[in-house]
Amino acid sequence: MLVIIGWIVVIVCVIGGYMAMGGKLGPLWQPFELVIIGGAGVGAFICANPKHVLGQAGRGFGAALKGPKYSKDDYLELLSLMYAIFKLAKTKGMLAIESHIERPEDSSLFQAFPKFSSDHHALDFLCDYLRMMTLGTDNPHELADLLDEELETHHAEDASVAAAYQTMGDGFPALGIVAAVLGIIKTMGSITEPPEVLGKLIGGALVGTFLGILLAYGFVSPLAATMGTTLNADAKYLGCIKAGLLAHVSGYAPAVSVEFARKTLMSKDRPSFFEVEEAVAALPPV
Repeated sequence: MLVIIGWIVVIVCVIGGYMAMGGKLGPLWQPFELVIIGGAGVGAFICANPKHVLGQAGRGFGAALKGPKYSKDDYLELLSLMYAIFKLAKTKGMLAIESHIERPEDSSLFQAFPKFSSDHHALDFLCDYLRMMTLGTDNPHELADLLDEELETHHAEDASVAAAYQTMGDGFPALGIVAAVLGIIKTMGSITEPPEVLGKLIGGALVGTFLGILLAYGFVSPLAATMGTTLNADAKYLGCIKAGLLAHVSGYAPAVSVEFARKTLMSKDRPSFFEVEEAVAALPPV
């Protein structure tokens, strides 16, 4: 929503300021200039990126518009789930969680946490590492290296989407010049026309440069920036799981492992120690 509000502010300020100076909107209406710039930008975007990045482009755009998908309540639910899993593993052994992680969709443990259970990526991430622990993975340093490697891969995939939009935004000013040059070429074909006609044609050509710069710095580059920020914020969810898993495999008590995980969260999303304590105290027995 903030992205849309920002775009509206850009349009109102640019167009409003232009009109306040006495400018007329008619000369700005150059749809074919927009076709040249926008079409070439999209074509370059397709040319510059592999298929998997193009497939994630819509997801990245949606993420930028919606903002971070995890709230404080979601993190509180995640911490409560990890506490329940760690407590079960500590009291009954790691094999006690095997039935839950093999079929999490049928697990009463996971179904008690609906937001987490509906996030298939996070669910698979947690279950994969819990499964490795049931198979005998108990070295926290080796596990940390593997977790870091997977999270780095996840971060690189997200960053490639934001970088693709940023590259497209960086190209719009040059494409605006292309549109302007084509407009000048068109104008040179009418060089015998009177000055008022030539002025209109030259003004239309310059709109290409204006649109290219406006699209780059008023729309696409800010979108790429907020996209990267949003995807980085969402990645904290998996980072929180990582911290809890490493603390658990290091032998800490469930409450301490959850505290390790809580400390990785950003302040705006981090539940207090007492909020977590109250939430885990209200959990049903597993």
